[in-house]
Amino acid sequence: MKLIILDRDGVINQDSPEFIKSPGEWIPIPGSLEAIARLNQAGYRVVVASNQSGIARELFDMQILNAIHQKLHMSAQQVGADIDAIFFCPHAAIDNCDCRKPKAGMFDEISKRFKVSLKGVPTVGDSLRDLQAGFMSGCVPYLVLTGKGEKTLETGGLPPGTQVFPDLAHMVDALLKGDTPQPAADAT
Repeated sequence: MKLIILDRDGVINQDSPEFIKSPGEWIPIPGSLEAIARLNQAGYRVVVASNQSGIARELFDMQILNAIHQKLHMSAQQVGADIDAIFFCPHAAIDNCDCRKPKAGMFDEISKRFKVSLKGVPTVGDSLRDLQAGFMSGCVPYLVLTGKGEKTLETGGLPPGTQVFPDLAHMVDALLKGDTPQPAADAT
């Protein structure tokens, strides 16, 4: 099974420093949903892993988050794309949970749910914590410069081997052409 893990805000849809608090605020980044459709056509299962501390901050509730994700699914389906699952952490940083990126708990759950090792699985994010969580789980990290990506690149400290792309569409093009590093064969 080919799997790819994407962050949501700043990778698939436009980000906001005030959080995405309603379906109306969820606006796809041009080309991102079409890129997901290309991944699907190439046999990839697409999973989203997203910190959603707006729930803990009481900026929105689970009903609103579900409505936002429903809009994501419907918008994706309109261009022939399918998102297999959305994993999210509803906690604030002060909660010190295991599922909030940069910790790897959400990635561990993805591994368990899909019954696969994440070694070599591409993960795409716009923030350092996205990349760190994936890297700790054995994923190959990709930074996109949308959302917080440019600031993340300027700040530095990226996991070893991180490749940088202008946006998800360019990353997917490179992945599907084979212009990205391939995972090393597992020696175990």
